[in-house]
Amino acid sequence: MRLKAPIKLAMFVIGLSLLLGCEADVVSSKPPEPKPVAPPKGRSELSQFYLNSFSRLQDDFLVKGLLRTDGGGVDVAFTANDLAENFMKIAFFAEFSMVNGRLVAQEVAFPMRRWQNPVVINVILGETLTESQQRADQAEVKRFASRLERVTGHPIQMGSRQSANLFVLILNEDERLAAGPLLREIIPEISNVDIQALTQITKNDLCIAQSYSEGHASKYIGRALVIIRDEHPDLLRKSCIHEEIAQSLGLSNDSDAARPSIFNDDEEFGLLTTHDEYLLRILYDPRLTPGMDAQTARPIVDQIARELMAPETPEKIGRI
Repeated sequence: MRLKAPIKLAMFVIGLSLLLGCEADVVSSKPPEPKPVAPPKGRSELSQFYLNSFSRLQDDFLVKGLLRTDGGGVDVAFTANDLAENFMKIAFFAEFSMVNGRLVAQEVAFPMRRWQNPVVINVILGETLTESQQRADQAEVKRFASRLERVTGHPIQMGSRQSANLFVLILNEDERLAAGPLLREIIPEISNVDIQALTQITKNDLCIAQSYSEGHASKYIGRALVIIRDEHPDLLRKSCIHEEIAQSLGLSNDSDAARPSIFNDDEEFGLLTTHDEYLLRILYDPRLTPGMDAQTARPIVDQIARELMAPETPEKIGRI
């Protein structure tokens, strides 16, 4: 399961302090404060509070030069060895582990996992979203699914709730808190502990994902779900779609060394980069077998990374 890390949480606190009326120094580079977002009919006061909070948070990130959408460039060049090292850290570890029914930021090593069957994505949208936002969310997930299919070579498409095995839920605060029955419907094997963890996220958690093994074969992912707050503004929303769906394909961890990458909690990059596409291409390369341990996979990963980087020039590295 993937939650946003402490540096992200700190940024959220900054946004809240402004909302609560705390005094702050004026920074010349800061844009005018956004007007409060008008809530669709039916949104609760709590959901409206988060709507305004996350609008502030996105502005805080952008003022600091974060959530880049350019994919990087010569300023964030990386080598084949960098790529291989980042893959090993991201694909062979989980960022969080369950301890006494609670998620704890504690890395756990495990064999490589990926999907064996085609991935079929279904988007479940909350009732307070406007029709235009519903269309935009569906279109963004569909575009990203097509990109992931092209990058991985693995079948990834949109489908009905009945045929889907990867669910993207975009819900407001109240809908997520009451989502237990929905989660049991779409993920029959889900545990009460998981439902608690997925529905009771704190105000500091931007989005979350969880994957489930295919039967008893833990090396294959059989189902996954992504939960995104419907209170997010455009770029935070798109960033969550990119990161959580990509991680649901088998890249479960983050690394402080990964750059340019969304698999890094520094928030420098908001959207999937070429570096990240390479990580996915390595993950779904047929020379790697699900269930491989890190030691067995490392020489193969090194070879694939060298092949991926061979035709590149410094000017191309990092670009989408």
